[in-house]
Amino acid sequence: MVSDFSILVVGGGAAGFFAAISAKLAYPRSHVVLLEKNASLLSKVRVSGGGRCNVTHACFDPLTLIKNYPRGGKELLGPFHRFQPKDTCNWFEKRGVPLKAEEDGRMFPVSNTSASIIDCLVNEAKRLNISILTQQKIESISKAKDNFCIQFKKSETLYFDRVILTTGSSSQGYQWSKSLGHSIQPQVPSLFTFNSPTSPLKELSGISFNEVKAHIKKSSFEQIGPLLITHFGFSGPAILKLSAWAAKLLHEKNYSFELEVNWVPHLSFDQSAIKLTKLKDTFPNKRLVSENLFHLPKNFWKTFLKIQGHHEEKRLNDFSKHDIKELAKGLTSASYQIEGKTTHKEEFVTCGGVSLKEINFKTMESKICPGLFFAGEILDIDGITGGFNFQNAWTTGYISGQA
Repeated sequence: MVSDFSILVVGGGAAGFFAAISAKLAYPRSHVVLLEKNASLLSKVRVSGGGRCNVTHACFDPLTLIKNYPRGGKELLGPFHRFQPKDTCNWFEKRGVPLKAEEDGRMFPVSNTSASIIDCLVNEAKRLNISILTQQKIESISKAKDNFCIQFKKSETLYFDRVILTTGSSSQGYQWSKSLGHSIQPQVPSLFTFNSPTSPLKELSGISFNEVKAHIKKSSFEQIGPLLITHFGFSGPAILKLSAWAAKLLHEKNYSFELEVNWVPHLSFDQSAIKLTKLKDTFPNKRLVSENLFHLPKNFWKTFLKIQGHHEEKRLNDFSKHDIKELAKGLTSASYQIEGKTTHKEEFVTCGGVSLKEINFKTMESKICPGLFFAGEILDIDGITGGFNFQNAWTTGYISGQA
């Protein structure tokens, strides 16, 4: 057993705590130090899931799990075979914090408060005698023969045998990585909602749909899922997933693009037109506004017909073939101009970071700088909303600490 072996973990978030705890459990006689530049620890954990902390997702098959990562899924397959959501549940349960799965698969502590997760991690670190130091300003990290030289802003210098960087999307973490030989993929926002200043639907703010198909025009990016109309545009899981998968493209477009929505995702243009024509033939004297054959929210259906230029009293018999085609087009391929984005609640995520080609995913060790390890969002890995980003933090933190 290695004694007097020093390990520095830089970053007091989810990945940092898990890496420090994992390292101390794997090497009990080592000296593990966790440094955080801010006064508070685990700040993202605190605000996640509206203060409840969406710890992970109830997806226990690694092959299915990796499909929730727009970047890094392929690389995470091996790590997920070693530490996946089931292991996360067991880890917290063993320490007195059981988790529960909600209908959509998101997992939260049974207590419904992120404080349970924070207390669990902090108490475990203290129990293991991990040194936790906050408000630490590091000037530089350099490699000196067999160890790392950590230069602090107050001119103090410390040396460590191993360093694990878990600095999230902090520009400083990327600078240190670069100075130690790593290349950085450009950081761009992921997981955001779409602003549509000209949307005629904004007056319907708060209306949600169980399922729509959202597609970015002139691209292959599309998602099927729930959508929420907001006072600024569009939100909901379908939009957030779309923003994650298309993060780099949308950044290139400066968040100015056309969003196409199929409000009846299991019907094509032709199928919608046929349904409307049949309804007209069967009930020619009925008002279309009262015949919601697509089971869309009532206020949306009323506004939709108005946008299409049809007053409420209009009878089905008064709809021409052209009218029906235009209605079918509006239902299956409505177009909205998007101008800008809005951060989704407090759950900000970036894609980009340390290049994955430069990391050994069996250990999370750098292929360029021996003794340097990475975990969490500092890597060019990001997941969609639903607990997947935390699972990346737990898994890579666990493996980096073990190694």
